[in-house]
Amino acid sequence: MTDTDPAQLLAAVERLRDSADRLHLPLAVASAEPARVTRRELVQQLDDYVLPRLRSLDAPLLAVVGGSTGSGKSTLVNSLVGRQVTRPGVIRPTTRASVLVHTEQDTRWFTGRRVLPDLARVVDEAGAVDDPGSVRLVGTDALPSGLALLDAPDIDSVVQANRQLSKQLLAAADLWLFVTTAARYADAVPWDLLREASERGTSVAVVLNRVPPEALREVRVHLATMLREQGLGKAPIFAVPEVDLEDGRIPEREVQRLRGWLHSLAGDARARSLVVRRTLSGALGSLAGRAQEIAGAGREQVAAREQLQEVSRAAYADALRNVGEGVQDGSLLRGEVLARWQELVGTGEFLRSVEAGVGRVRDRITAFFTGREVSSEPLEEALQTGAAALITSHGQVAASTAARAWRRSRAGEPLVREHPELGKATPGYPEEVERLIRDWQHDILEMVREEAGSRRSTARYLSFGVNGLAVLLMVLVFSATSFIPTGAEVAIAGGSAVLAQRLLEAVFGDQAVREMSRKARTALLARVEALYEQEQARFDAVLEEVPVPEHVIGELEAAAAQVEAAR
Repeated sequence: MTDTDPAQLLAAVERLRDSADRLHLPLAVASAEPARVTRRELVQQLDDYVLPRLRSLDAPLLAVVGGSTGSGKSTLVNSLVGRQVTRPGVIRPTTRASVLVHTEQDTRWFTGRRVLPDLARVVDEAGAVDDPGSVRLVGTDALPSGLALLDAPDIDSVVQANRQLSKQLLAAADLWLFVTTAARYADAVPWDLLREASERGTSVAVVLNRVPPEALREVRVHLATMLREQGLGKAPIFAVPEVDLEDGRIPEREVQRLRGWLHSLAGDARARSLVVRRTLSGALGSLAGRAQEIAGAGREQVAAREQLQEVSRAAYADALRNVGEGVQDGSLLRGEVLARWQELVGTGEFLRSVEAGVGRVRDRITAFFTGREVSSEPLEEALQTGAAALITSHGQVAASTAARAWRRSRAGEPLVREHPELGKATPGYPEEVERLIRDWQHDILEMVREEAGSRRSTARYLSFGVNGLAVLLMVLVFSATSFIPTGAEVAIAGGSAVLAQRLLEAVFGDQAVREMSRKARTALLARVEALYEQEQARFDAVLEEVPVPEHVIGELEAAAAQVEAAR
């Protein structure tokens, strides 16, 4: 850090903090939970330690006293200060405020939000505050200026909040004063934290407490070996033998060496600066890797979100394609529609026309238009019902398909569980479909009127009228573009379309009929597409509730690179 521009480095770290804070990871992908923990710890350490330290390198050295349950942390702090400033926990787990002991001269450094801004400040000499979300400030003249001690919760507490707070406080330390005992120094939990401290370059000192005199040498040598294996070979070890307490404190002579070392750090500006800069440099060096982990998890979130969006859109795209096929494969010209068509044109005459060939149908058109009134309403209703059923069915299948795909996805399952309504079409969906068909029929009526023009007074036009011609156009729209009869009913359906086409051509001409049919089919599918987009938008709306801003990921990566370049 000797050659860095402090202002440039501070600005880069502030940008990194801002982008990390804005990058939420809401989807339940595989990397989410570990990355959320990393993100929370990163932001906390930046707020609690890195940024405050960068802004005031000359602030007092903060030594956080941490360790396992029953290791004697509080007793050690009381012994170093010479009076009871923090209560040892008799009943485990102990839930209380953390205690920060400082000299009166350094009070200004800790009363504000400079460090640990999320913890409330409490001045309570009696130590009766039990709120773990606060830090109790205790002023004393037993510590030298430039040094503060913070008694942290147990790192292996059965209460998760205590463990998280302990880890947060340790990450805010210039110096971690790790307290363990001869019986528990090899436990796994503290070594996980020691390993992390080593990887991040945190300054560490170890207090080996309650050591039987006869085992002191053996235990100390073994502990020193373990520290070297974890890259902490330079960490000083202070052994405190197992002795009777005096007024609840360790006898003065047994903590004298540790107290002297701490006081020398406080009194030696250069030594204190070395400890501070080593820990700060280690914290800064860890930022890029941690930021990349968060950014990688963010990109996995983006991919998962895009995948969820894609499967829902694909489901409705399939539905639209199926409706398109259903509209022009002739299937709607069967059943009820076919019966109503036969009523309209006459079954026997119609069948004979089909058998005689398309050419002879033209000869019968004149006879068909004899001036008798032709009612197309039953056929129109049957066409409406068939088209509505087709559109409704495929829309409902799309909702079910999309929700099922989400449910099979790790990221989507919680969203469907929270929004079970996604598995079905919206409550008013059938009415929307009926409205769509009515609007489309209105489009067809307008198309017929516009195309008729001067023909509106002709006998052929008047025989059917605009409604009848519109129904014939609907019959043509619902026919196959290249129909291959495969049975009696299919053949009849195909013949229906042929006859409808010839009747329309008799009024408008073949080119106009082809264009009208194309426009009518396109208009119907456009309306169906808009309706399906509206239905699919429900899935997009749920995804909007779990935003993963991709630009913030890029900002985080850029900020991490800037920190690396500036440190």
